[in-house]
Amino acid sequence: MNSPNRTASDLMNRELQYSTVEMAAIVARNIPLMNEEQRTIYDRIMLAVSAGQGGFFFLDAPGGTGKTFVISLILAEIRSNNGIAFAVASSGIAATLLDGGRTAHSVFKLPLNIQNNPDAVCNIKKQSSMATVLKRCKIIIWDECTMAHKNSLEALNRTLKDIKNSDKLFGGTLLVLSGDFRQTLPVIPRSTYADEINACLKSSPLWHIGDGKVAIDETGYVKLPTDFCTIADSQDTLIEQIFPDVHTQYINHEWLAERAILAAKM
Repeated sequence: MNSPNRTASDLMNRELQYSTVEMAAIVARNIPLMNEEQRTIYDRIMLAVSAGQGGFFFLDAPGGTGKTFVISLILAEIRSNNGIAFAVASSGIAATLLDGGRTAHSVFKLPLNIQNNPDAVCNIKKQSSMATVLKRCKIIIWDECTMAHKNSLEALNRTLKDIKNSDKLFGGTLLVLSGDFRQTLPVIPRSTYADEINACLKSSPLWHIGDGKVAIDETGYVKLPTDFCTIADSQDTLIEQIFPDVHTQYINHEWLAERAILAAKM
């Protein structure tokens, strides 16, 4: 964890300690090894870095898809040009896989009681050395973000907006999240399944719903296709449509297993 007495110069030197020649060699050696999808992701993120307008990306990366490989190349590319790139992870083990990686809690100084504090901010003062370095940061990559509580991401958003005096998302900083929602989600002690879902990043207002493939009407709500379902005008009609001739079919287990009425409380 960074000492509060460290100067902006110390922190800046830590992030600029990488050999630009070595970083450039890593990029040149490994870019030809990327597959088509990896190259598309790499090019899209590097385009956002060049534009300098910030952005918010999520890299959905199940195990074995080469996520760490792509992240390492993005970090090397930025560092080869003397740019500052923060690599953080939600766990210490995941952080060790990234060059210069540290835990998100140590870098952003997140409160330990973050799960109980929906209005939390990072313990980074606006005039601090860390704030100075964050202002110059080209990109923040947060690996295994799916393990993090949504309050952590929202705290980072508030802090970066304050530090950079900007109302843009994350203060205009480019943020790349990566992880797999099919793996470990936030651990909430003595919680229910609903508590775990509510703590997940996808429950945060910062997270857009879906993948953008479903039409949205002028009010911002998802617009369902006209053939999405059949409307039943009464409870009896619904039962008849789902369980036609139930008086004779109730002994047919296969027939029963193929149908159900969900949310049966009306």
